[in-house]
Amino acid sequence: MHPDGPVTVVSVQWFGSEAIELTYKTPAGSVANGLLYRHDETRLQVVAHGRPWSFDGDGALFRLVSEAQRIRLAHLFDSLLAIHTSVVDPLPHWRVTPLTTMGGGALRAESLCVSFTARPSSMLTRLAATWTSM
Repeated sequence: MHPDGPVTVVSVQWFGSEAIELTYKTPAGSVANGLLYRHDETRLQVVAHGRPWSFDGDGALFRLVSEAQRIRLAHLFDSLLAIHTSVVDPLPHWRVTPLTTMGGGALRAESLCVSFTARPSSMLTRLAATWTSM
């Protein structure tokens, strides 16, 4: 009999004064049984039945971990998280406007990083460089 952790006793049947048949339930939910003798008493320990959870942990650590999880998953809800959380004032030409690509897909103006005040030749060079790096 080698359970991995605490078990719940389902039933006990004595065989004389030296042995018992112990039927127990594991945390995984499986039921098993085994014979225990008097010399096995030293291996056993009674564990007080308590709540499976409690609120006595470190609150500051919980807050830190929950904030880290929130930041880790924030991209699922806000694709422009870096823009919204930065201290950068958006310039007028950074507005979000859909642009149609040659394949029919839509691009956002800020994803192209194109300055509309630049010369046309340098703008095309930057556009090509940005497009190939995506």
